[in-house]
Amino acid sequence: MSQDPRDAPIVRLEPWSADDLPLLQRLVGDPAMMAHLGGPESAEQVVARQARYLAVQESTSGRSLRVVDPADGEAVGWVGHWPSQWHRESVVEVGWAIVPERQGCGLASAAAGLVVALARETHPATPVQAFPARSNPASNAICRGAGFTLVGPCEVEYPRGSMLQANDWRIS
Repeated sequence: MSQDPRDAPIVRLEPWSADDLPLLQRLVGDPAMMAHLGGPESAEQVVARQARYLAVQESTSGRSLRVVDPADGEAVGWVGHWPSQWHRESVVEVGWAIVPERQGCGLASAAAGLVVALARETHPATPVQAFPARSNPASNAICRGAGFTLVGPCEVEYPRGSMLQANDWRIS
């Protein structure tokens, strides 16, 4: 008996690896991708981010994961979760990015739902937070769909040295 295609996973998450540097360059080095986040990262910043993503794989408190479309096996983005502090409280922060040509297909929503589940599994008693830019309606909609509650507008430092006008989304 064949599997019903409606039961097939929308995305697959795989551990981030050294081979994912070109994908990361597409995600954070692209002006369109970073329009809501202070602009594209330099080549040096991308390499430093890659090192951080690989280092988090060595910890038990966070994850950086490649998002794969199982329909074609293509790596289409990144999701992650990591421990953070928000208003002097320990939280787990989550984030995601999907390459432009694959946006609007539900991949980011599916990946965000999976990374929230992983964050809850890793840190069951810790609130999960996301801070999308207020100017990014798609990421805010993903938060809403993933079960976050909008706490309200906030400012977060991103990139380092700049204040981003964001929304504070939380799952308690």
